[in-house]
Amino acid sequence: MTHHLILGAGPAGVIAAETIRKHAPHDTITLIGDEPEPPYSRMAIPYLLMGNVGESGTYLRKDPAHFEGLKVNIVRALVKSVQAATKTVVLDNGTSIQFDTLLVATGSHPVRPPIPGIESAGVHSCWTLADARSIMALATRGARVLQLGAGFIGCIIMEALAARGVELSVVEMGDRMVPRMMGPTAGGMIRDWVESKGVQVFTGTRVESIAPGQPLQVTLSNGKTVAADLVISAAGVRPAIGFLEGSGIKCLLGILTDEHLQTNVPGVFAAGDCAEALDKVSGKMIVSAIQPNAAEQARVAAMNMVAYARGRPAACNLKGVTQINVLDTLGLISTSFGDWQGGPGAEHVELTDTAAGRHLSLQFHGDVLVGCNSVGWTDHVGVMRGLVEGQVHLGAWKDKLKQDPTKLMEAYLGSAQAQGKWAGAQDERRR
Repeated sequence: MTHHLILGAGPAGVIAAETIRKHAPHDTITLIGDEPEPPYSRMAIPYLLMGNVGESGTYLRKDPAHFEGLKVNIVRALVKSVQAATKTVVLDNGTSIQFDTLLVATGSHPVRPPIPGIESAGVHSCWTLADARSIMALATRGARVLQLGAGFIGCIIMEALAARGVELSVVEMGDRMVPRMMGPTAGGMIRDWVESKGVQVFTGTRVESIAPGQPLQVTLSNGKTVAADLVISAAGVRPAIGFLEGSGIKCLLGILTDEHLQTNVPGVFAAGDCAEALDKVSGKMIVSAIQPNAAEQARVAAMNMVAYARGRPAACNLKGVTQINVLDTLGLISTSFGDWQGGPGAEHVELTDTAAGRHLSLQFHGDVLVGCNSVGWTDHVGVMRGLVEGQVHLGAWKDKLKQDPTKLMEAYLGSAQAQGKWAGAQDERRR
């Protein structure tokens, strides 16, 4: 009987298992996760910190018998190595598992910066349910909390910490908040907003060392020393693929995949935050660590795993991924779609209303909108995404948008409708 083995019990792994079961009712499916809890969503951890949900509210599937009912075998262990040539996975409990098809969906792990004292008691990442329990024990009302990192994940964690009533400081190496998602104007506006809400922000600053004790003493590159009852390291994440060294599976930043999500090894696939897939806007291979892309990658990979096991051609292709980020930072909504920096040859227009806290930046290649940033501009977010993802040729509407960037809905309806790409605009008009 065909055995489909899935490494990683996050959203990509779970969706892949369910998709395989739907199309292969009698095949064997094994799902390996390295945490003791049922499969859960890391994106729900901030809601747990806020008290909006309990731990069970983070679980991806609420029915305790869900996976048993699907006849999906869940194994809790850490993967030590993959031997693609012999179709074997070695686990840290000493066992080995053979597979016919393999999906690597191990996601990301937090970057641990090389800072003296980073291993001190009271310093935590915010990545697992175990991390969340430790943070909740220390992040009580009035506690002094220093957060290292103000990127996308860092801002989400910051939102949860602020809701707990802590005294919060944030340190970011970049010259602005969310530097990988926002340009200088947008990132600066987010910083101003956050500081107006009582959060102390240090940009262009590094944590030099952390002295253990109660409180921790955190020395910054600007010469200041900050006392903290809790330090949270949110300095970014990297694909969790170290166990693939020597496997024969090709990796760069993530695992290289083709349009079927298959790696260079036949029968071995990858999906989610550990996989590199084609960015349909930039034409480059990227790791797109957002859940909607992970879900679609998992579905495509699973369909093709079943086809491979049956000796059939690939069942479907991934149409590509797009960089999509929508962020709520203490009530300020910001967005970043596609190639927001534009790149060589791009044309750019932006509109900033500092008094109203609104900023809109559009990037064009030819007559196609390839990327955009917005802050405090919640009108037509779906249209911005639709124009970028759909790679809609704007024609004369490009020049109109350069004159008035706010005419996004009109541009969508005037150009995308004629090209049969206007479903997003219809959806937004129904809201």
